[in-house]
Amino acid sequence: MNGAGAGIVQRDFTVLLEKEHPGFGEARVQLTHFAELVKSPASYHTYRITPLSLWNAAASGLTAKEIIEMLRFISRFDMPAKVVSDIEKWVSRYGSLKLRRPEHEPATLWLECQPENVELLDRLQSESSLSQLHLQRVEAHRMVLSADFRGVLKQELARLGYPVTDEVGYHNGHPLSFNMRSSLGNGEPLLLRPYQKEGVISFAGQEKNGENGVLVLPCGAGKTIIGIAVMERFQCETLILTSNVTSVHQWITEILEKTTLSGEDVGEYSGGHKQVRPVTVSTYQILTHRASKGEGFKHMGLFNQRDWGLIIYDEVHLLPAPVFRATADIQATRRLGLTATLVREDGCECDVFSLIGPKRYEVPWRELEKTGFIAQVECCEVRVSMPMTLREHYIKAEGRAKFRIAAENPRKIEWLRSLIERHSGRQILIIGQYLDQLRSVASRLNVPLITGNMPQDERGDLFAAFRAGDIHVLVVSKVANFAVDLPDASVAIQISGSFGSRQEEAQRLGRILRPKSDGSQAYFYTLVSEDTREQDFAMRRQLFLIEQGYEYSVTFDLEDGSNFPIAVGAQEGTHL
Repeated sequence: MNGAGAGIVQRDFTVLLEKEHPGFGEARVQLTHFAELVKSPASYHTYRITPLSLWNAAASGLTAKEIIEMLRFISRFDMPAKVVSDIEKWVSRYGSLKLRRPEHEPATLWLECQPENVELLDRLQSESSLSQLHLQRVEAHRMVLSADFRGVLKQELARLGYPVTDEVGYHNGHPLSFNMRSSLGNGEPLLLRPYQKEGVISFAGQEKNGENGVLVLPCGAGKTIIGIAVMERFQCETLILTSNVTSVHQWITEILEKTTLSGEDVGEYSGGHKQVRPVTVSTYQILTHRASKGEGFKHMGLFNQRDWGLIIYDEVHLLPAPVFRATADIQATRRLGLTATLVREDGCECDVFSLIGPKRYEVPWRELEKTGFIAQVECCEVRVSMPMTLREHYIKAEGRAKFRIAAENPRKIEWLRSLIERHSGRQILIIGQYLDQLRSVASRLNVPLITGNMPQDERGDLFAAFRAGDIHVLVVSKVANFAVDLPDASVAIQISGSFGSRQEEAQRLGRILRPKSDGSQAYFYTLVSEDTREQDFAMRRQLFLIEQGYEYSVTFDLEDGSNFPIAVGAQEGTHL
């Protein structure tokens, strides 16, 4: 017996954390540094420790000893000896291999280990997946390879469980001289917040330890201005990749407002414009566009059209596979990833780690909420009953059809009306997955709808009217999941989602995280059909936000389908 800790560390590297324990809050904060939440039933939350989570912790400066001490403080019982030894093993592997460039030989690289650990290179020589890289052993602790394989080697070694510390360095790119402005057009001083300064410093790093990697901050925390400050730090031509054209326009607007760069310096590379300028902002979609499956990606050459000294990957968790492959070829260029969450539903977090870089800096969402840099949010899941005839149809359906029937439950419209009435006068977003459902909601509520098929100019006009307060309720498809700046949105109602997507849940809540001008809090509602697969998937979607410290109250519909105003903060099991 170890003590009265809040958790139980198990042999399979999971940690059970008792929700009602007085030490739950502190233990959860510690676990977020080196573990991820995988389940959150009522009594115990389940976290999992993985090699990747430990490598990211090591990259942020945590040692194996510190991680083990945290776990011993949390654990109610003695920790399994294998967990202790494996944590020491996995953390020690971070930094055990280094990539360096020999002097006066720019075309080759050295892969090195410590002289006392040469058996590591022995093991690597026998790995068939590395044979194509033509590694040559030149000393007991050193192998030589072509610089062309820098990215592929890092990617493959991470998959084999041996992450590489890249100390080769980066070329400066073509110089670009500019400054951030001291004030905005309205006379307001332009100052970086303390955590934004820390993010820039964490990325810039010390000599041979930085200039690549990922900064993780909540939506609304000002990731764009951090990116601009990094650009100013390095004074070089920069390529910025982001998730959609709306985000492209926001980046360009921010750069022109906050720096001395002119419109001639900043270009948009999208479906409508092909401007390649000293600072170029593009989308992942245009880079991966091709006329047919058998053809190449004709816009991928953007990576080589100028001598970029910095590439910024906005919403890096969305990086598609072809861009990963291109990134493997440009490892000599500094790479900055920006995201609200490193969660990827495709399991490619390891590729982000190896090709963009490790997590360099992270700020917990609740920490910024406490300091007022993002809005306070109350989360509520509303479980809506289904009409009997629809319930019978649902029972007979299979697979995805089952989920969609539940997601498009027509009784959700009554809850929408009730919630809009409850928050009358606020700026309200209704967000959903299925276009037929969204069109029906927009028609029945007589409010505007934005989808991905809407022309960019028309979409921009509606967003502008919403920002100005001329429109109070807006229905949006998943096109608004990412990088849409709507500072006064204070209520989000999610009526359907992408199965169990944790990143989508985080991004949708992020639409309402900007601090409100009147200091009021925000509300995030999720409408799910009760006792259906949609309810099960909703629990998975919520995992990342629960890990960040958010709690979902649960409100139940009445059996007769009557609609009552929500008592925000109702406890699990409450019927209104």
